[in-house]
Amino acid sequence: MKPEIWVYLDHHKGIVLPASWEVLGVGLDLANRMGGNVTVLILGKDCQDLAQQAAENGAESILLADDPTLDDFRPEPYASLLSNQAVRTRPEVILFPTTTRGRELAAMVSVDLATGVLPDVIALELQDDHLLATRPVYAGKLVAKVACLAKPQIITLRSRAFSRPTPQPGRKAQVTRIDSLVPEAQIATRVESYAQQEAKASLSDAVVVVSGGRGLANNPALQPPPGLDEKAAEIWRAQEGFKLIAGLAEVLGGAVGASRAAVDAGYISYAHQVGQTGKIVSPDLYIACGISGAIQHQAGMRTSKVIVAINKDPDAPIFKLARFGVVEDLYAILPALIEEFRKRLSNLNEKFPY
Repeated sequence: MKPEIWVYLDHHKGIVLPASWEVLGVGLDLANRMGGNVTVLILGKDCQDLAQQAAENGAESILLADDPTLDDFRPEPYASLLSNQAVRTRPEVILFPTTTRGRELAAMVSVDLATGVLPDVIALELQDDHLLATRPVYAGKLVAKVACLAKPQIITLRSRAFSRPTPQPGRKAQVTRIDSLVPEAQIATRVESYAQQEAKASLSDAVVVVSGGRGLANNPALQPPPGLDEKAAEIWRAQEGFKLIAGLAEVLGGAVGASRAAVDAGYISYAHQVGQTGKIVSPDLYIACGISGAIQHQAGMRTSKVIVAINKDPDAPIFKLARFGVVEDLYAILPALIEEFRKRLSNLNEKFPY
């Protein structure tokens, strides 16, 4: 019998997280190397369109659970359904994206199936019939190669660490419908409402991330409104500085990030925090402005493809990680960068409007 590789498709109200397609790409590659089949798991309500999207992205077979109890993500019915299907079908590998929902489901399903989880994996190798996973450890200072010796092997994959498959419009896949197991009356939680978070672009999926740190408060040229005490004036200066960060991110089509020090100081909300206790990002370009580069921050962004650091302190740890470094006051650099990028990108769009 061919080994079964499962891929969990993480979506919210029918909008698929890009990391899910990266996971599907990994699943297809593993199936090719292991001589197995790829099955995509789609759970939700009115999610038939997602099955077609999965098919066009390379899925061979799809397990589709379309039920009102699955309209909102709640771990109890989702984990019960996945675990029950895994007991019946006995997949060799189950892959999840390292998202909030993906991590929670992977953990709960692993308990149900008495197996282990390899979290936040950035590379995979096939060794006999087990997978050897590479993942960051010790706040990203080292990487370890680990294996799950139990079956199924449950793995969560870091966003933007892998490429996604090329869509093939019109492609079809075999769709098998499965039923939800837990009646609404037996589900312990209920989603009352949703609130839009402050960030305009998703940090985890962004191709470009521009981040600010405590250095944003160090601009004596900015005169705060009268009547503010010293702490309030510091926060005001930093928030004005984050407008520059947002301006550069907007020009580059990126997202705004921040260090934990900036978040803890009240300069910006936690939704923007990058680091060991915040978001893990792997953009093509990461620009760190006024960030010293504590190891906890590096843990969240060190897998970025190109890192640019702007800091007045030439001994700041961030420079050891950066490919390009600018030792200068960020307030002297950012306005010039925004103006130059806006000019060059505008010229580029005029030459290549499509």
